[in-house]
Amino acid sequence: MKRRANPYTDTQVIDVRAPRFLQTTVAVVAAIGVATGAWWLFAILAVQLALGLTLGRRWCLPCVAYFELVQPRFGEGKLEDSRPPRFANQVGLAFLGAATIFGAVGLDVVSLALGAIVAALALLAATTGICVGCRFYELSYRLRGREFIACPLPPVPDQA
Repeated sequence: MKRRANPYTDTQVIDVRAPRFLQTTVAVVAAIGVATGAWWLFAILAVQLALGLTLGRRWCLPCVAYFELVQPRFGEGKLEDSRPPRFANQVGLAFLGAATIFGAVGLDVVSLALGAIVAALALLAATTGICVGCRFYELSYRLRGREFIACPLPPVPDQA
């Protein structure tokens, strides 16, 4: 199946299933970190989010796994504006970064609480499609008196 958007260069859009794959990964790893007290797992997640956000999707291991292993088997899903999921990843990075710092200095309760928040919100997004960070991104437009308008998406080829 031919992709309408290159996942590594067409960064203004994203396959709607890609963020859910990443959210599932984050939810599972963060939940393991919370359950075991392994705050260093939050650091691994934070590094992966930071690499993906700064260097691109090619540096995010769950992103590459989705685009190279899952998407070719199931095809490209509906494309959406990538700005709301990117903002949600930035918020997740902030929480995971803080969880890492608190864990490293011995404030385990704070570290695990932040990790639990990330795990819960990522699980919510992965299972229901309700991305709280994405909704906050769109709400921020309305609070500033602007309508959120998704970026132009590539045209859908005729299904004839």
